[in-house]
Amino acid sequence: MTKHRLQLDRFAPYRLSVLSNHVSAAFARHYAERFKLTIPEWRVTAVLGESPGLSARQVTVRTAMDKVQVSRAVAGLIAAGRVARTPDDRDGRVAHLQLTRAGRAVYEKIIPLALRLEEDFLTALSKTERKEFDRLITKLSQSKALF
Repeated sequence: MTKHRLQLDRFAPYRLSVLSNHVSAAFARHYAERFKLTIPEWRVTAVLGESPGLSARQVTVRTAMDKVQVSRAVAGLIAAGRVARTPDDRDGRVAHLQLTRAGRAVYEKIIPLALRLEEDFLTALSKTERKEFDRLITKLSQSKALF
């Protein structure tokens, strides 16, 4: 029997996961009904809005989502006319994704909302704490222990 005990309310990975789920759900409540987007569809839209022409594999890497989630999100966005898929000229197995005019219009409407929601979320932190929070997230994201 081990004498070490896991205390979930003090276990950083668990706490980060719960916080991430709460933040994602709060954001989703705002854009799901208004823009008819799921959380994975929003993430794909956001990535393609910032970096058009990525492949689904590249989107998977950028979002850290499961490839099945990305595939379903891309399929849903294509069906809704918000994303177009263009085959790669050199490699037929690869397709590049970009927002359509309709997808770009949704993206342009969501960005101000997302930034406002981020600002609302961060009001719990002082200006100094926000800078430190950003620094710590960056540091943890670059940790070799994750890769």
